[in-house]
Amino acid sequence: MSRKQEQNLFGQSKSDCPVNDGFSRRDLLVAGIAVAATLMASPAALAQSTRTKFRRIPTQYIAALGDPQSGSGNNAQEWGLWRKDPGPRGVDLDDYEKLRGRGGVAPAKWTFDSTDWWLEENGLIMEQPEFPLPAGLYRVTGGREVEAVLTVHPMASDGSQHWELDNNASIYDVTHLRCRSGRYTPASSDDSCSPAEAKKSTFPVRPGAAMPVVDGCNKQDYAVFIVTAVAVDNA
Repeated sequence: MSRKQEQNLFGQSKSDCPVNDGFSRRDLLVAGIAVAATLMASPAALAQSTRTKFRRIPTQYIAALGDPQSGSGNNAQEWGLWRKDPGPRGVDLDDYEKLRGRGGVAPAKWTFDSTDWWLEENGLIMEQPEFPLPAGLYRVTGGREVEAVLTVHPMASDGSQHWELDNNASIYDVTHLRCRSGRYTPASSDDSCSPAEAKKSTFPVRPGAAMPVVDGCNKQDYAVFIVTAVAVDNA
């Protein structure tokens, strides 16, 4: 989600940063973030890593809500997980009418939901993340100075789900600022909330900035964490 990589409706990727046929600068950036995150982990975080066995995974992304300065909360049931990078799987706003013509099915085989749709920082329509975030332990980073272990507890009887970050980290500390994510839902009962109303001139969104408002829609901004590893006991 950190580089613009558009997907046209013929299943071809258009990237502005090729390195070779197998890798892109995006791939190298994510790999570098994973290595740097391990090096900058605090002794306490490294100690937990030795107590809990983690396995490295292909990079995943968490969509999180909460006070940027908080390090724990009871709303993980409102958080989502992209098991695959949704950016390269996205559809450009210019191709929205073509997407509708395909019955809302994107080249990456996900289905557009007109009542609950997502945009990323380059103006690509994204698939929805998986809700709620599964309980477990996740090693997360924002690719800056902090790595932390995110613990997501099983859902309580009242439907809430407790979470906490170790390493004295806050949501802001582990937010990847270059990845912006907005969720758009209808502000009324009509069909006025549409990607067709989004203005391409408002993209790309600068790191850390709010996603653009779209006429006819309610908007919710989500912080994005990079997941580099999960506990071996995660479901």
